[in-house]
Amino acid sequence: MKHDHADSDAGTLLVTVLVFPGVRLLDVTGPIEVFTSANEFGGRYRLNVVSADGEEVRTSGGTRLGVDSAVADAHGTSDVLVIPGGPGWDRMIRDESLLCTVRALDARARRTVSVCTGSFLLAAAGLLEGRRAATHWRHSDRLAQLFPGVRVDHDAIFVRDGKVTTSAGVSAGIDLSLAVVEEHSGAEVARAVAKDLVVFMQRPGGQSQFSVRTRAPHTRQEALRRVLDTIAEDPGSDHTLAAMARGAGLSTRHITRLFRDELGTTPARYVEQIRLEAAQGMLETGDDPMASIARRTGFGSPESLRRAFLRNLQMTPGAFRTRFRSTGSGARDAVHVP
Repeated sequence: MKHDHADSDAGTLLVTVLVFPGVRLLDVTGPIEVFTSANEFGGRYRLNVVSADGEEVRTSGGTRLGVDSAVADAHGTSDVLVIPGGPGWDRMIRDESLLCTVRALDARARRTVSVCTGSFLLAAAGLLEGRRAATHWRHSDRLAQLFPGVRVDHDAIFVRDGKVTTSAGVSAGIDLSLAVVEEHSGAEVARAVAKDLVVFMQRPGGQSQFSVRTRAPHTRQEALRRVLDTIAEDPGSDHTLAAMARGAGLSTRHITRLFRDELGTTPARYVEQIRLEAAQGMLETGDDPMASIARRTGFGSPESLRRAFLRNLQMTPGAFRTRFRSTGSGARDAVHVP
């Protein structure tokens, strides 16, 4: 993974990415793809991937990752410093050599960002004391316990506090990098990158969690699990109470009771939430007319779609599309959309 080290023109941002043994590959490549893709659409970024000794590292998945230089050879000020994470974060925060490297790079950076459990490295290095921060939802409680001086936002996709921005799990590094691109190069460039990578410009909802289906409590009821998966796989299909009961081989009364006891909601309410989420995704990433979105997500008509949005989000589908075509980085420090 080599990048051009030619002197950059004025206005070009230097993005330094630290890698180390056990780093998670996507934590590294996600932001790199965003910044290098931005260069294809008018952005101006120069990437420099560094390791402590200038040698390649082996990621947590076993992939070997080449670097551009050693940390000591990375001269000058980084406009953006990226600190990725890895599944072995509990070991990494005890690696004083690694923490010293993080501190040294941060001291020469205008802005420091972390991906996923990279926030643990920043916290252990003393760089999050008194700051708000985010990390992977699975580890947010642990971050708060280990570092009580850090104000952990358990639901944010990313949080900016001063020069430091921390993001949630793995692919949230892409969300964060898109926000950086928007701030530096404008919404049009960021939107082009999001479309090129086929990702949300700003994903709906906070990280708790990325879909209605995944934040539903785990249930041991196999019949109910099949029903939930069927709804998530095709929100636009027939998901009336009778259809659900028929598919599960249960009575409508039994299905209703399972939803109430296992999920704390009604079948109709759950289906609406799944359909609403699907419609949000289509509004953010495409230009389909409202009638098409309503039909494909099971709302049937634009008016039904509109009523659902007003009832749940207090805005129309059109207003939602306009608002969330941006990363929202300029409007909110902690991004977790209602």
